[in-house]
Amino acid sequence: MTIKTHGEFAQALLAAVRAQDFGSTADAMQGGGPVTAFPSIDLAVAAFPPGRPARWANLLFSREHPQGVVADLGDRAASARNIRFDRDVQGVGAANSAKGDSIAWLPGADWGAMAWQKLAGSGALRFVAPYPASLLKLMVAVGVAMAVDRKLTSEWPAALEPMIVVSDNDATTECVALLHRLSLVDALNTRFAQLGLATLQVNDTKPDGGWRNGDGSGVGHIHMTAWDSVRLLWLLDAAAPPAPWLSGDVRLLSEASCAHLHGVLKRQQLDEILSSDSLRGLPGWVPGLPGAPAFAHKTGTTQNYASDAGIVQKGDVHYIVAVLTNLGDRYAPDERCATTWRLPALGAAVHGLVEGLA
Repeated sequence: MTIKTHGEFAQALLAAVRAQDFGSTADAMQGGGPVTAFPSIDLAVAAFPPGRPARWANLLFSREHPQGVVADLGDRAASARNIRFDRDVQGVGAANSAKGDSIAWLPGADWGAMAWQKLAGSGALRFVAPYPASLLKLMVAVGVAMAVDRKLTSEWPAALEPMIVVSDNDATTECVALLHRLSLVDALNTRFAQLGLATLQVNDTKPDGGWRNGDGSGVGHIHMTAWDSVRLLWLLDAAAPPAPWLSGDVRLLSEASCAHLHGVLKRQQLDEILSSDSLRGLPGWVPGLPGAPAFAHKTGTTQNYASDAGIVQKGDVHYIVAVLTNLGDRYAPDERCATTWRLPALGAAVHGLVEGLA
């Protein structure tokens, strides 16, 4: 099929997600039986085929939208006009705080009884944005780069690399504490809003670097969506065309800082969500999209969440992809896996689809 429009691209991606049969995903909290509610999957892709116009799409699936809906992004890659994003909800009590649980994703959770709060958007369709898990470290890394660009620090902190490439939590605490010392946390959120990335928010972190549930942050406080994650990476990608939703020469970071962050993302060692190179040799291994360094990315996983976002450059194939889901390691077929094999299978399908555009 020749894909000529954003709408056709969206329909092709919609079919790719449906083909994975996520509604049959096994859930350890259900004794290995299938999920009782369709998983929440927020997928966004912006493709840059050589010599042809860019194509983009954002698809959202949930128990409320099991067949999926297409976000209306317009012809300038704007924020979704038909979607209202609601905040995730953090559970209460020590057990929830320790595990990163959210009452939204527990078996039997009654969404009708929950006190939802708006995150962003005013569309007629509602989507509850899953917690990004360690994908949030991409936002923290941008804050660190802001510190470098503003000459608030004379060098890149050593903690940046482990925070991204192996998702080290202690390194993340160091970086968050640095942003507090330099009074950059609010500035980071403000900059995201100025760039039209309203769902990217780092809220309620602590001066000592605390960013997790037990610190009064984490689930329900730190937010991302797939489309805004794609557009954030678009602003870091020197090979991407100018951002169509912005007017004039608006930049997130200096060219040098963009290149530095892109280089760190290329050294990612956790290819286990949309890519699966880290899991080769495991029983039932499913290939995903190309791993690092072709996929310069950051992942995030907990018991309840799995996310992945990055820039793919392999030959003539160039695109940005992000996915945020509630499909954490409780849905993994092996304790060494981060999520269901359906997510790398989706990654492979996305890559094949974009390859066809080149």
